[in-house]
Amino acid sequence: MTTVFHLACVFALVCLAFALLFCAWHLLAGPTPQDRVLALDTMYINAMLILILLGVLFQQSIYYDIALLISVTGFVSSAAMAKFLLRGEVIQ
Repeated sequence: MTTVFHLACVFALVCLAFALLFCAWHLLAGPTPQDRVLALDTMYINAMLILILLGVLFQQSIYYDIALLISVTGFVSSAAMAKFLLRGEVIQ
């Protein structure tokens, strides 16, 4: 792995970590429930991207499997939260 590619991955990891931190702050201080759900969606996407970058840096495939699991779980939870915010119930 070249030095420039390694530095670019580390820079991307730092940027994603800051984005994750700002989303966590927005999750706690969001004025409406819709803002909090959007912050939670962005947090799981950032976590997934961090795991993919770690998989590239360490050349391990287990990180990709965990990222896939996070993305599926995040999608299902986002759909459930959207349904709950619209109708007030998840299961009819």
